[in-house]
Amino acid sequence: MSTTLLLVEDNEDDAFFMRRALTHAGINNPLQHVADGREAIAYLAGEGCYADRAMYPLPAVVFLDLNLPYKTGLQVLEWIRQQPKLARTVVIALTSSNETIDLRRAYQLGVNSYVVKPPSAERLTEIAKAFKTWWLDINRFDTEPDSGV
Repeated sequence: MSTTLLLVEDNEDDAFFMRRALTHAGINNPLQHVADGREAIAYLAGEGCYADRAMYPLPAVVFLDLNLPYKTGLQVLEWIRQQPKLARTVVIALTSSNETIDLRRAYQLGVNSYVVKPPSAERLTEIAKAFKTWWLDINRFDTEPDSGV
């Protein structure tokens, strides 16, 4: 596993602001972007145009919108958690949904964090800085293949 980040976001404006927030937060990790649930699964499965893992490495972190075309973010999350090779992938729901039912379902399916998209670019940058501090500076990723332990 790499320290690549995958942004699963269908709204191009939200994707732009997320890229900008990550840059402003000093996050220089490679960032891949897909725009719908089917494309997210294809990327993570290494299928089709995503088969080249040198170009499309497995991400250490997935930022996952819940409101996606073709397959919802919750369906993608459920699929991720059924894949042994993705079991340790950090998935952060980054969504406009402030619904308790979505929050509970996301945690039931194994999301690592649930963040409601903020109303301003400045606040998104603050969230990106907090993400950097916790997930990239403090947290340690297990990048070794699963030993069955």
